[in-house]
Amino acid sequence: MLTSDRNLVQLLTASLRAAPQATAFRCLGRRLRCQELEALSDDFAHWLLHDCGLRPGERVAVQLPNLLQYPVVALGILKARGVIVNVNPLYTPVEVRAQLADSGARVLVVFANTAASAASVIGATAVETVVVTQLGDLHGWPQRIILNLVARRRSGAPPHFARGIGLREALARGRTQRGAALPEATPDDLAVLQYTGGTTGIAKGAMLTHRNLASNMLQLDGRLGEECPGQGAVMVAPLPLYHVYAFTMNFLLGLYKRHDTVLIPNPRDIDAFVGTLRRLRINGIVGITTLYRLLCEHPRFPQVDFSALRIASSGGMALSRQVAQAWEARTGCRILEGYGLSECSPVVACGSYRDYRFGSVGSALPDTEVCLKTPDGALAAPGEAGELCVRGPQVMQGYWQRPEENARVFDAEGWLHTGDIATRDEAGRLCIVDRIKDVIIVSGFNVFPNEIEDHACTHPEITDACAIGVGDDCVVQIKLFVVSRSAALTPQEVIAHCRQALAGYKVPRLVEFRESLPKSNVGKVLRRQLREEQAAPSPEEPAVAAAP
Repeated sequence: MLTSDRNLVQLLTASLRAAPQATAFRCLGRRLRCQELEALSDDFAHWLLHDCGLRPGERVAVQLPNLLQYPVVALGILKARGVIVNVNPLYTPVEVRAQLADSGARVLVVFANTAASAASVIGATAVETVVVTQLGDLHGWPQRIILNLVARRRSGAPPHFARGIGLREALARGRTQRGAALPEATPDDLAVLQYTGGTTGIAKGAMLTHRNLASNMLQLDGRLGEECPGQGAVMVAPLPLYHVYAFTMNFLLGLYKRHDTVLIPNPRDIDAFVGTLRRLRINGIVGITTLYRLLCEHPRFPQVDFSALRIASSGGMALSRQVAQAWEARTGCRILEGYGLSECSPVVACGSYRDYRFGSVGSALPDTEVCLKTPDGALAAPGEAGELCVRGPQVMQGYWQRPEENARVFDAEGWLHTGDIATRDEAGRLCIVDRIKDVIIVSGFNVFPNEIEDHACTHPEITDACAIGVGDDCVVQIKLFVVSRSAALTPQEVIAHCRQALAGYKVPRLVEFRESLPKSNVGKVLRRQLREEQAAPSPEEPAVAAAP
């Protein structure tokens, strides 16, 4: 059995102590060795306990990009028996406030360059202390000064927090308490509140325990076996660690396997990303189809040395056949697909090079039960599509403070209903067919139409709205259909209104005005009809304006 009876701290610190001088993470030219990571995370844990009075189970929000500060802070929170609340640094003030308020976090760790949103709403939350970290905080002198000056020149001075403290000062204070014993978490203690829309679009915190996450880490290790490189392997982490996919693959599994993980702070800067790859001989990479496509299309991509590449994995969205073929032709390595969701820590199924089949997300991980259920609750026949349901040690404890949602997603037999439609072949390999709900996946992130539509309709001139995803497997854009009482309203005004409360990847790129939206006899907007229209537009299709 791969169900873990040890907490994450026990598993990860044992790995760190086995190779104290090995590199755990590197970023912007700085290597963070295992011994340093253990010491710095101890310092942060002691600061949380002694300066903040953090009690077991209290939440600490972490709003950081892929910097060395993330693993230090995250491991420190776990050592203090706190609960990590991952917050996207790109969130607007509305989104930040909602997540902080729902989680009840008392401490927030935020990146100085993206702290403005939190600063504008912090008074409306339970946050008492804010730890602000600058780009170069974990670098030595003079690199630290140079990096911080460059970052400040680009983004300006960080906002002021009434009860703020710099990360370096927090670590220094915690260091004075090193002699004190750290508390010991139980496997059933909460470790992470991972916010997700699930299958509805209402942001909910999936409650993931130490046992859930540790089990999923061990399940992945068991499934990949020798296909996953061991100690010292150079693994590239372009996906943000605050996303549960990278959190498990690059933070947890990377530490457990003692990988040399290269953190990419901004993968959207493809020029810089390719420049980093050219300086390395990488052994593995975790990405999504959009990122793989952008890399393959970059003019300097053929100059990257992939002779040591052993594994490439894709999740978060369907893998395009064209992208998969282009990547394999350029690197000689196939991309393995997997399937998961935040509620499952997150991996449910994973492909293997031993049994590779394009279009399949592989078979269920060890110790994971899956079944496919038809709308009437019966089990789907072989080859028949059905809703994918999951049971296993990685399945969440439920949604934070949402008993009604828990009753909806868990049935009487303990199956988690994922809301995804799948088929299973004779070898047990799963293929994801479609989503029951209308989730739009943009660059691997779930975007929920209801959220966009609800905000759009707060505009005084908009009476109705419907959002769908348009495009191909590689590039999905959000299109918003709008019914307006004013003929003077422009697409640019609609887009600007959406930007006020939605993260950039949620903002519609296309806006089309209509006199009315197609609806069912009970008044429900028929998104399927709109999607079908976009797949086969009429010659007299209305003009569409794109976001600048």
